[in-house]
Amino acid sequence: MVDTQTLTLAEIEDLSFRALVAAGTSEDNARPLAAATAATEADGVASHGLAYIPIYCEHVQCGKVDGQAKPSLTRPRPSVVAVDAATGFAHSAIDLGFEALIPAAREQGVAVLSIRNSYNCGVLGYHTYRLAQQGLLGIGFTNAPASIAPSGGAKPVVGTNPFSIAAPGVDGQPAILIDQSASTIAKSEVMKHAREGNPIPVGWALDADGNPTTDPNVGLKGSMAPSGGYKGVGVALLTEIMAAAMTGATLGIDASPFSGTAGGPPKTGQFFIAIDPGATAGDAYSTSVVALAQAIHQQEGAHLPGDGRRHKRLSAQKNGVAVNKATLAKIEAILS
Repeated sequence: MVDTQTLTLAEIEDLSFRALVAAGTSEDNARPLAAATAATEADGVASHGLAYIPIYCEHVQCGKVDGQAKPSLTRPRPSVVAVDAATGFAHSAIDLGFEALIPAAREQGVAVLSIRNSYNCGVLGYHTYRLAQQGLLGIGFTNAPASIAPSGGAKPVVGTNPFSIAAPGVDGQPAILIDQSASTIAKSEVMKHAREGNPIPVGWALDADGNPTTDPNVGLKGSMAPSGGYKGVGVALLTEIMAAAMTGATLGIDASPFSGTAGGPPKTGQFFIAIDPGATAGDAYSTSVVALAQAIHQQEGAHLPGDGRRHKRLSAQKNGVAVNKATLAKIEAILS
């Protein structure tokens, strides 16, 4: 049984912010990352929440990420926004990019944001969700250090490479939020099991020879199992093209790990597409997305992608979140 303590979302954000600053992160870079950490805990994605704060702090201190980085923005075309994250945190670069992406999408109908020299962006759906809150269809891609082997192979060539789609609803909130990695499970979940000394289910990871394993440490030395076999590899390749080739970021096969202190900055990338539904469908968009959502919700036991996060968020806002005391101890050590 994991020993936990309940914190409010405000307490989680404050704790994250103070730890990041104590580790050498500028306040401008710490603030968006701390806010994302609290939101991630609220959504019930604990593997990307407070558990990552000690890792982020370690990476600032060892130089894997520049906590003082200042991302820079350029506009190569009217509908193209490009941000160089300068080996800093992805969240700051994404915030800067969104400031230009959102008005560009409203003006042009469609706009894209390309980010390079970046780092782990946490939960990708957190970012596309924000685009949907602005009434835009948000599509996001981010690549990661190689951890998935190609079909028929055993050596990783692409990362878990998630993609996310957030479709705006009529109430200012996403009607549908798809956020999934190309692997059966996010690699951070395997890392979490390894830290806690727990086995993983069959089908999550493979050993160095491509065989299934329930030992998370063996899986971390082997490869992540692609979701849906060769189809998952296809999704990973699509994301690699969008987040690395289309941004000028480092390919997963050349990127340093998001875990540990070796290798320097990973310099991975993110790519976002923002579309104004009114520009392509007019009023028909709202009618269609509402009908689609209702067709699913009206089925007993059926749910949409993102429903679980929405329910957990409402509960967290009211009751707080139970967080691992071992993680809290690590953060308190950073602050002491």
